[in-house]
Amino acid sequence: MPEINLNPNGSLKIPADFLHRRHFPQSMDFWLDERDGDIILHPRLTDIRKLYIEPTTFCNLKCRTCIRNVWGDPIEHMDMATFQKIIDGFPELTQLERVVFTSFGEPFTHPHILEMIAAVRKFNIAVTIGTNGLMLTNKMARELIRLGVDRVMVSIDGGKPETYANIRGALLKKVIDHIQQLNQAKIELNSLIPAVGIEFVALKSNIAELQDVKNIAAKLNVSHLLISHVLPYTEEMRDEVLYSYQPTEPYKATGWPMQAGAWVIWGIEELPRMYWGAERRCRFINDHATVVGWDGGVSPCYALSHNYSYYAIDGRKKNVTRYVLGNVNQQSLADIWRSEEYVRFRSEVKGFRFPSCPNCDLRDTCDLRERNEGCWGWNPSCADCLWAQDIVRCP
Repeated sequence: MPEINLNPNGSLKIPADFLHRRHFPQSMDFWLDERDGDIILHPRLTDIRKLYIEPTTFCNLKCRTCIRNVWGDPIEHMDMATFQKIIDGFPELTQLERVVFTSFGEPFTHPHILEMIAAVRKFNIAVTIGTNGLMLTNKMARELIRLGVDRVMVSIDGGKPETYANIRGALLKKVIDHIQQLNQAKIELNSLIPAVGIEFVALKSNIAELQDVKNIAAKLNVSHLLISHVLPYTEEMRDEVLYSYQPTEPYKATGWPMQAGAWVIWGIEELPRMYWGAERRCRFINDHATVVGWDGGVSPCYALSHNYSYYAIDGRKKNVTRYVLGNVNQQSLADIWRSEEYVRFRSEVKGFRFPSCPNCDLRDTCDLRERNEGCWGWNPSCADCLWAQDIVRCP
């Protein structure tokens, strides 16, 4: 595809008011595409707003719900030279608003995680940490406050100690104690941040304790509770699924009062969708987000950031191959984001030009689905994606 530069003297003319309404610069590069006789221009904008960084694939737990039960990917820390390549590209990322340190490893196991956070904060970019909370010690909490981390998301998948231990193999009391220590440190250091959130993965075996988790959230002054359904990587988890094809009674959203300095505000509960529906949209694409893996590989979302297998909504086993659009060790993140493949992929996903495989009459026999491909549209296919249904959710 040719790269086109639009300027007042160019042969391809676009009305200035069109560019103005969309906040496009007068001179801008596009990738050119064609679909059913129509010419399509894909703007090459450096408009990353949210960056997920996977500092490590190490973890101090072995949760029953985790992707790590089925993958064969390396267990490694991100090299600091690779991380520096990301940081070196920040001056080009003028719209970057937030960096999220999380993924399928525990960020606090990385020996240089505080250096990573400090490097990001030098650019005055907001930082979220996703953690299981077991390494969120008083010392770590004070460092996060000092560095200006504004959100910490802690995974709590059970309201009772025995349920939490059965899922995560750890002590719920220890996690609660660490959140209390963080809250106490915020008081002592006169800081309103980091705000604390809880992420809860809903299962048949723990859903009855959702109210208990809400009570924990209220007790710990948690600002929001993010509820996600499980992505079933194993047969055991397939039997724990709560969502379905058919419309189901949704969870009832409730809130709780929380203290924010001199103010009392309302804690927020974010609920997942309960069933497969016609509307499909990708939060990663809509949020202008991207994922950089431990080795510097850039993927468009969590769903395509590792090699693994899982069970689709109809129970069909699928194999996902990691989709890497570039590596920050060879190219800048901005160049990868503006590449033809990545720009066109985002366009396909925005329009969601994929078949709805779960509704197809051939879904039980189609071998394309097993490879995470579709019979039309872009491959790898997003046709079965539970993130695009808001059934599975991330911070």
